[in-house]
Amino acid sequence: MKRMINLRPDRSWRMMLTLLPFALLLLVYILSSDARLALNPNDKLLPSFAQFAGTMQQMVFEPSKRTGELLFWQDTFSSLQRLGLGILIAATLGLVIGLLTGALPLVSAAFSPLLTVVSLIPPMALLPILFIVFGLGELSKVVLIVIGIFPFIARDIQKRAQEIPAEQLVKAQTLGAATPAILLRVLLPQLMPRLIDAVRLSLGAGWLFLIAAEAIASTDGLGYRIFLVRRYLSMDVILPYVAWITLLAFLVDWLLAWANRRLYPWYHQGGL
Repeated sequence: MKRMINLRPDRSWRMMLTLLPFALLLLVYILSSDARLALNPNDKLLPSFAQFAGTMQQMVFEPSKRTGELLFWQDTFSSLQRLGLGILIAATLGLVIGLLTGALPLVSAAFSPLLTVVSLIPPMALLPILFIVFGLGELSKVVLIVIGIFPFIARDIQKRAQEIPAEQLVKAQTLGAATPAILLRVLLPQLMPRLIDAVRLSLGAGWLFLIAAEAIASTDGLGYRIFLVRRYLSMDVILPYVAWITLLAFLVDWLLAWANRRLYPWYHQGGL
């Protein structure tokens, strides 16, 4: 008799087991919503799917009477623009700082302790300072995302750079390569797939800082809309927005994983 620890589901069973928790959650929600609406048809806590469809159809397809914009798409565009810009800057900073501190002992001695201290500062505690220094515009929101995730990316890249075998660096020097050439032609190519992995792991934190910044000081965005309608207990808006944010996060993560496999197949085949 096989022990449970040795059981491996085949493809069909794996698909069923993957869908099972989602189906159970959906069933629990439907039963709970029906029970609450049966007691009080005006209940707002657990709207029916018909209420979801009606509200989201209005936000997705009908222009706002006040601004003339399609609110759902405007919120999505604004949030993705802020998140994309923040992650791009954080990834660039993280790669440069991580590469230099991981490869050059002199730079590491000077800046590694500072990087460690910066990474331990709670980014949300800096939010009021960012609003004072950068104002309530787009810049403060992007800076919060950058400050929130770039130390993690930099430390991860630093550690990965230090893990690259010293024999490769010695061999490059033996062949006459100078320090810039070693950084750009030996270390950088090996760190790029690891950078994409670090960005994937920091996406959740990036969304967290984005939603927090939009909730406090913004006039559009997914986080702004959620916190705007919470005062009306509009769960028929909040829950679809949360589901949409989750779907967007999943798609971005999937795209990064796909790009990593396509750009660096050697990394996924057991290479360095």
